[in-house]
Amino acid sequence: MSAQNRALCAGIFAAVLLLLSSLLHAGSLYDEKTYRALTADNKAFRVGDAITVQVIESASASTNSDTTTRRANNLSASLGHGNGKVASADLGVAGQFDGGGRTQRAGRLLAQLTVSVKELLPNGEMWIAGEQLLTLNDELQRIYIEGRIRAQDISDTNLVLSSRLADARIVYLGDGDLSERQKRSWWRKLLDGLGL
Repeated sequence: MSAQNRALCAGIFAAVLLLLSSLLHAGSLYDEKTYRALTADNKAFRVGDAITVQVIESASASTNSDTTTRRANNLSASLGHGNGKVASADLGVAGQFDGGGRTQRAGRLLAQLTVSVKELLPNGEMWIAGEQLLTLNDELQRIYIEGRIRAQDISDTNLVLSSRLADARIVYLGDGDLSERQKRSWWRKLLDGLGL
């Protein structure tokens, strides 16, 4: 073999070694952020995945207060000279107040809506958000939900309860004639503000 052929073979061999070493240092086909085993549950785990949130919220509050105050002050003075009275004065002050109040409030919301994973947080949690619009009897009903969830709180059926959301924000609004009739008019608000 001539020196020229040996140099050519050595150059090809060096190029093959260089190519093999670059392939060995290339990234792995396995990416832990997107890897999903064939036998894994079909749960949300990346941005854009859908997840169903079951909203079961019930809240109630009650406050009672009773106040009773009573006060009585008497002041009496008389001025006399000898055996007879010259002047006499009496002053009496009394006051009484009875007051009470009661506040009671209750709310309940049952809904189920599918939202999207918006962000994967550094600690492995997911930020989810989404809304649902319903029109019932010409009334627009809007349910909006957002919050943080942990992967272990997602069920096998890709469902999470609203009680498992951290930093949850759940908004339920209605817009239409019925909702409008439940609001006080501007002149009633003005009169209430003036105490009339």
